Amino acid sequence: MTNKIIALDLDGTLLRSDNTISDYTVEILKQVASQGHQVIIVTGRPYRMSIAPYKRLGLGGPMINFNGALTHIPETKWAGEFSRRIDKQYLFDVLENYQTFETDFLASEYRKHFYITMENRQLIPPEIFGVKKIIDKMELKPEKITRDPNALLMQTHAADKYQLAQDIRQHFDNQLEVDSWGGPLNILEFSPKGVNKAFALKHLLERLRKDKNDLIAFGDEHNDTEMLAFAGTGYAMKNASDTLLPFADFRTKYSNDEDGVAKQLAELFL
Repeated sequence: MTNKIIALDLDGTLLRSDNTISDYTVEILKQVASQGHQVIIVTGRPYRMSIAPYKRLGLGGPMINFNGALTHIPETKWAGEFSRRIDKQYLFDVLENYQTFETDFLASEYRKHFYITMENRQLIPPEIFGVKKIIDKMELKPEKITRDPNALLMQTHAADKYQLAQDIRQHFDNQLEVDSWGGPLNILEFSPKGVNKAFALKHLLERLRKDKNDLIAFGDEHNDTEMLAFAGTGYAMKNASDTLLPFADFRTKYSNDEDGVAKQLAELFL
């Protein structure tokens, strides 16, 4: 069998609802990797929120963050690193439409730090930003924004986050990608136009001299649609959003809380 590239979303896919990875999943993925297959985390999360799962799995290769805006090897200089950023003017526009977009909080994301609005500080879960506590110096103020961000992250109290994402895309004349996270939070993530998980995987496959037919991908949410459509084989999780199902080749028998990824990979390779 040709060695495969296995692209794994985190929230709602590899991670259980309590944000953990089971010992069973770790062991199965290590067995799969020992056969020559390469596991790649492909997530909307920034680097600092992905490094713990990356290390838990014992990975050492590339990781894709910010829904495809950053491809890199953590803590390593790598000639294949690839990055796209959002013009900071879009951030200022979102701030001007804060109430219209029914925003709880908005974060300007960079590789190793972030700035976040503090009007609803009590609603900000520090863990989704990879920190123990939200502190004053993290506050998003326009004068702090001197560089274009990798991504924007917004929690909304809108009843329909999918409709809101569509409305925001239209507001920006489709010059930004706006997608929803998996998991229970009402999170939207903004990426540069044309940037998504498939965009990054195409670049990575070229770097690795692999074909998309060698790619197996797993996901659960709207931001996984391009990735599953692009992959030679795309799996939607049992718990996947209905919006993802038309783009998948198969659906896993088990959910993220039932080690669905690991059980499917064991069936395929072990």
